[in-house]
Amino acid sequence: MRIVRPGELGAREIEAWRELRAKSGAPANPFMEPEFTRAVAEVRPRARVAVWWEGDEPVGFFPYEKGPLGQGRAIGFGVSDSQGAVLRDGLRPGARALLRRCGLADWQFDNLEAGQPVLEGAAVESFASPVIDVGEGYAAYEALLRVQSPKFLKTTLAKERRLARRTDGEVRFVFDERDPAALRTLMAWKSAQYRRTGRRDRFAKEWITALVRRLHALRTPGCSGVLSVLYVGERPIAAHFGLRSATVLSCWFPAYDPEFAKYSPGLVLHLRMAEAAAAAGIGMLDLGRGDAEYKDALKTGELTVYEGAVVRPGARAALHWVGREPARRLHGFVRDRPALAARGRAALNRIARLRGGR
Repeated sequence: MRIVRPGELGAREIEAWRELRAKSGAPANPFMEPEFTRAVAEVRPRARVAVWWEGDEPVGFFPYEKGPLGQGRAIGFGVSDSQGAVLRDGLRPGARALLRRCGLADWQFDNLEAGQPVLEGAAVESFASPVIDVGEGYAAYEALLRVQSPKFLKTTLAKERRLARRTDGEVRFVFDERDPAALRTLMAWKSAQYRRTGRRDRFAKEWITALVRRLHALRTPGCSGVLSVLYVGERPIAAHFGLRSATVLSCWFPAYDPEFAKYSPGLVLHLRMAEAAAAAGIGMLDLGRGDAEYKDALKTGELTVYEGAVVRPGARAALHWVGREPARRLHGFVRDRPALAARGRAALNRIARLRGGR
């Protein structure tokens, strides 16, 4: 096994990584492709990849980020929606031995994909990641919504028609918008939404902003940035940025202009995204981990992702537990009690409004 910077991976290794993913049987999530790891490495210089070789063939890859004291995290931890190792079938390195070889005291993950036998044993929680199956085409999906979420679909389509009447039919949708100005608008909306709801503003971190910009320009078969925008004339009113492979659109950052909130432009946008994705040959939209009413209304099924950490025994393991486990358990306690979680969200919203009034 050798440890390299992602940018040092050779063409043969990149191709082997892609082939291993294609043979894995897992959904072709773009977060698991080598291009995503390489994009993260351009803004996170501590990114590394462990590469296994058998003879003259690369047979496994483990991407990670390494902190100054040996703390390990999944690539893009905190924003990546699918994480794990990419291994040839039958390759089973010991998780703790792997960490030792990489010089890591631990390796933390929050969206480990299912089917990771080397790492799943370290998971402490599992979460549903809702998905939309459009493999049979958009018409079949809409027909399913008419049965599964009839009120949601009827209301959303009615709002789309009202919006079109208000704007004299100037509503238009662009599935793959290349204009950087539209991306800047989306990030500004999303930052405002984070602040308005009392959540941490991800786009306040320069590395996340830089990563999204790089991915917007990325064009590869397994991982391409896709910015979808709903316009009224030339004015964007809702947008979403995500990543796509040939068969999966991984939904990531949706937001809309609050001035148009009564028309639910974000919901209209998601329906048009599903329609365009199906037309482009994409079979699944992964809405990502997290509870939301719109996800429940849109979904046709769920995947499972995991949260946890592989930890090597010793003093650093104790520091990991003290530093992370109590907060994680408290968060889980609140999340599993809807009434308490609702009060928490309300409190965050009040704090955000007070801050905004200063």
